[in-house]
Amino acid sequence: QVQLVESGGGLVQPGGSLRLSCVVSGSILRINDMGWYRQAPGKQRELVGDISSGGSAKYADSLKGRFAISRDNAKNTLYLQMNSLKPEDTAVYYCNADITTWDYGALKLTNYWGQGTQVTVSS
Repeated sequence: QVQLVESGGGLVQPGGSLRLSCVVSGSILRINDMGWYRQAPGKQRELVGDISSGGSAKYADSLKGRFAISRDNAKNTLYLQMNSLKPEDTAVYYCNADITTWDYGALKLTNYWGQGTQVTVSS
């Protein structure tokens, strides 16, 4: 069974930084594209950015320069470094990944979500 578990959220003052992590566990053949999404109260879930298995990252235009996504394939871990945080960055942050598993003799590609971690930016 594949699981994605985020950590690193919390309360931070405006201008501060946080680093989120997402660890993937289970019977995995390959982790393909991974990404971070966020959902603020009363708003739709939105893409923060994503990263290919080769490490090429893309970001939402509004977040370029403040957020950085990276991954450690050896540790099956995705990271989100958030700097210069603003109150409007307050949201639940979710990890997402396209994962290939071996399922009853066949390769299977499935999209998985983590349970989310709360980030609150407030003084």
